[in-house]
Order: sequence, then structure tokens, then C-alpha cells
Amino acid sequence: MILCCGEALIDMLPRVSTAGEACFAPYAGGAVFNTAIALGRLGTPVGFFSGVSTDMLGEILADTLTASKVDTSLLARSDRPTTVAFVRLTDGQASYAFYDEATAGRMLATTDLPALPDRIQALFFGGISLVNDPAASSYEALLAREAGQRLIMIDPNIRPGFIAGQEDPYRTRISRMIAQSDIVKLSDEDLHWLEGAGDTEALAARLLRQGPSLVLITEGANGARAISADGSRHRPAGQVTVVDTVGAGDTFNAGFLAGLAHEGARTRAGLAALTGPQIDACLDLGIRAAGITVSRAGANPPWAHEIGLRA
Repeated sequence: MILCCGEALIDMLPRVSTAGEACFAPYAGGAVFNTAIALGRLGTPVGFFSGVSTDMLGEILADTLTASKVDTSLLARSDRPTTVAFVRLTDGQASYAFYDEATAGRMLATTDLPALPDRIQALFFGGISLVNDPAASSYEALLAREAGQRLIMIDPNIRPGFIAGQEDPYRTRISRMIAQSDIVKLSDEDLHWLEGAGDTEALAARLLRQGPSLVLITEGANGARAISADGSRHRPAGQVTVVDTVGAGDTFNAGFLAGLAHEGARTRAGLAALTGPQIDACLDLGIRAAGITVSRAGANPPWAHEIGLRA
């Protein structure tokens, strides 16, 4: 099983009412939440760990996880409110306004960290859950506790507006977590935010030297690449009509992890034994899954049958 660790929130997405008025509609979301949902739909055994409210919105989150075959037994439930993010779309690109003060997710503490059963082989971390304490420090503590024992993947999924005023401590935390992870995934924009201007592969190689075995870079319509000690591999993206990009990177992460599962590489030893063609297959699955997500409104990842997988 893969355990996704990070934020769960309600995305308020822009819509038009039956009266023709601009309005917002609530959708369960969050970067790590979306990755868990996508993994469940792709037929990969997956669980989710986060601080989730017992309020009405929290019940929506829990029910949505269950509906997509995600194990919720490790959720840390509390009566604090649910994080809400209002989304604005400009030419299909999403920007966010977060309301996260004193929420169930934000207040996750190290005392909430669960003992992990042996069936969990890999952990995935990322998103805005790595910005604000106490949750950010709690997730970092969980990653540090499990690093070296289970496969670790991280995608910071950087939101500069959410990080404003905390850039230095955030960069320091992400650097520590990257150094302890086996797989690091970044969009090309996130890579440049972290590492500055320069050649994509050179910047990714710099990250590789910090400790990971594999660095994944997504490049939107240009596909994705994987950089390891054996070199760089690139896979193109197919032709897709983009409705919006909400959840695209999250679904890519799920597709790649599902690919690892199909290749029998959900462990650190399995990752080390991956061949180049196997890495290509994982990249392709991530790209195909993300392509379906961007072709429809909201973070709505595909089910296994939509991309020809056996669930």
C-alpha cells in the first residue's frame, strides 16, 4: 500500500448558477488528497493520512476518499474546521486564495502521527501541508522517521502566494525533506522557484546530488522527464484539449506511483532495480492520467478502465 500524507481541503471552484450568476461550488481537493484519489481510482492500494475535520465539509472529504477506494483508517479526526481554498481560473490556469487558520489539517501535531502497519511500502508527501506549523513539522517528522525504511516520494507543489513571508524556513524544510526522499517530483516552474534560472536537467541534477535516487520534472504540454544517476529520460505529452489544470500534477504523481506498483517497485530496492524502459512506462502512465484530468473540469482523475489498466 502507498500512504499519501498531506492536506485535504474543499476547493471552491468558479461556476455559473442556473440564474446566470457567477458562483462557487464546493469540491473535495488538496494536492495530496487528489493524488490519493487518483491512486485509488487507478486500482493501486492506497491510504490517506491527514488531519480531517468531523464537520460537514470533513465528512465530504472522508466520503470522497471512500468512494474512490482510499483507506481512511489512519485519518486524524478532530472538531476543528476544514481548510477552504477559493480557485480562480485564467486561461485554464488556476490560482488560489486559502483559508487555513486553526483548521483540522493545519493543527495536525506530532502526537497525531500513527504507527504504520507493515503493508505500507511507500509514502507520498507534498502540497501546502508542508508550509505551516504545526502540520508541516509533523509531516517532516513522519518522513524523517520512515526515511530509509520505506520508499519516500515528495512533490512540494509550490504555491508562492501561500508561502509569502515564510520563504526562508520553507526552503530550509523542503531541502531537508528532499535530502531524505527517494523520489522528488517538481513542475518546471517549481524547479526554477527552488533552484533559480538555468537548464532544467542541470538544476534537476543539482537536486539529485542532495540525496534522491530519482528526480521527476513535469513540463506541461512538453511532457515529463526523469533524471537519475544513469542519465535523463524524456517522454512527450499527447494532444489534449485543456479545460483546466486543477489536479494535473497530482494525477501525474498518482500515475507514476501506480506505474511503480505495476512494475513491482513500491520499495527502495524495487526503485533501485528499475530499468530505463520501466521508468518510461511510469512516466507515460503519469502523463496519460494527467491528460485526462486536464481535459475535464476540476480535479477529476481517471479510473483504471479509462486508461486501459486493470483495477
